[in-house]
Amino acid sequence: MTEVTMATRLEALLGERVIRVSGEPVGVRTLCGKDKVIGFYFSAQWCPPCKGFTPKLAEFYKNFKSSEKGCTLEIVFVSWDKDLTCFTEYFSTMPWLALPYQDRDRKAKLVKKFRVQGIPKLVLLDGETGKVITVDGFNHVQEDEAGHGFPWKLKPFHDVMKGKLLHEKEEIDASILQGKVVGLYFSAHWCPPCRHFTPELLRLYEKLREDGKSFEVVFVSSDRSADSFEQYYSTMPWLALPFGDPRVHYLTTQFGIAGIPSLILIDEKGNVITLNGRSSLLTDKTGAEFPWYPKALNELTQNAAIQLNECVCLVMFTEGEPEEIERAQEVLTDVATREHQKGEDQEIFFFYGGDDEFCDQVRDFAHLDDQSPLLVILDLPNQQVYVCSEPITPESATLFVDNYLEDKLEPQSLREAAAKPT
Repeated sequence: MTEVTMATRLEALLGERVIRVSGEPVGVRTLCGKDKVIGFYFSAQWCPPCKGFTPKLAEFYKNFKSSEKGCTLEIVFVSWDKDLTCFTEYFSTMPWLALPYQDRDRKAKLVKKFRVQGIPKLVLLDGETGKVITVDGFNHVQEDEAGHGFPWKLKPFHDVMKGKLLHEKEEIDASILQGKVVGLYFSAHWCPPCRHFTPELLRLYEKLREDGKSFEVVFVSSDRSADSFEQYYSTMPWLALPFGDPRVHYLTTQFGIAGIPSLILIDEKGNVITLNGRSSLLTDKTGAEFPWYPKALNELTQNAAIQLNECVCLVMFTEGEPEEIERAQEVLTDVATREHQKGEDQEIFFFYGGDDEFCDQVRDFAHLDDQSPLLVILDLPNQQVYVCSEPITPESATLFVDNYLEDKLEPQSLREAAAKPT
């Protein structure tokens, strides 16, 4: 991506200008360029963890404001304050820039894009390419106050894994993973869901290996003692990182593992295939679609629960009859493919509803009318839903998506819908 393209992209997020504490406007294009890092700091005066973290971040910012460190850092404060007075008071304690408080629409876009569900949160972007460096800047600053690893760009997967792995009771070099699909299995003996999932993974692992698939699993342990680790690992036929190995912490942080069991699939080149391998396996126990590359358009099943809770999703509900599902696929394929090709800039994910009972659960949760077909955009993180009122065609579906992306649709609040008498 060129600098001009990056500048255009940043303007789409922030508008043409951000502001200094003095109120002086600053063109966002000045933030872009080689060796520049742009941080979005989501914070608020009313939040005690934010008020505790802001002075630490300010000290860190001053150290990396100069290019003498090898790259420059600029931060834009994105306020979650409740009014302009609080914003002004809080911003006056900061040495960086801010999105104008009045620009609530752009604040909402940034929250949605980076899936911000709690503050403080610090997201870092590469100022030249626009790619996300990390969404976990808060923890990085806490753990690396001197900034030795700044800007904490992710290391290539095979570089991270270099060293020894365990295979049963023997050590083996991690180069064995080269050229294979790798499943990173985050798990622990003390975790009941893990002990339930491990046999499922074991069955598929053995089947895929018997079928000649080039697949390996690496156990990344969250066990609390070496004895528990050894006892649990003795039930597994695959590789493992040694107990207490520093790569465990790095991988857990790199992939934002918040709960276990978790299965992440990595391709032969070290790129992430899916972060949701556990759900994919449970809905495809024979491995028919292994290694579960993301699709532009998917059926709405329990497998979509995480995505529904974290992302904006378009769903076309049907009665589940084969001809209705085929029609839904015809309606959505082109626009879903268009959005899917945006890669990490994809804002909407696409599903069609069949006869899976999860569809009824989603309808009930979102308080949707029991009609079919029904085309909606669900923004569960912000508790909003958008309903297409036009006859459903490929053209109207595309227009529905375009209008959403251009902020031309009026949302319905799920809270207000829940309060309405039935």
